[in-house]
Amino acid sequence: MREKITQNEVRHVARLAKLELLDQEEKLMTEQINDILSYMDKLNELDTANVLPTTHAIQLINIFRNDEVEPSLDREEALANAPQSDGSSFIVPKVL
Repeated sequence: MREKITQNEVRHVARLAKLELLDQEEKLMTEQINDILSYMDKLNELDTANVLPTTHAIQLINIFRNDEVEPSLDREEALANAPQSDGSSFIVPKVL
């Protein structure tokens, strides 16, 4: 199997990601990434000309409710449980 990525490239990417890898870890990562890339080559051999692109593995249907205007909560009722209010709005501590 021809290497698709070298240990030097893995070391370079690890350095960019600010990862400290031992030599053993670099070798293992190189092997694992090469296995993944080889598998991708195998997948690329498949004929997908008649396969429709999908965004999900299974068909999803969103169930939306109708957007209907309804009466909102009365102001006095909304402020009834507020720890502090000025009669028209909530009073909260300033956040800077």
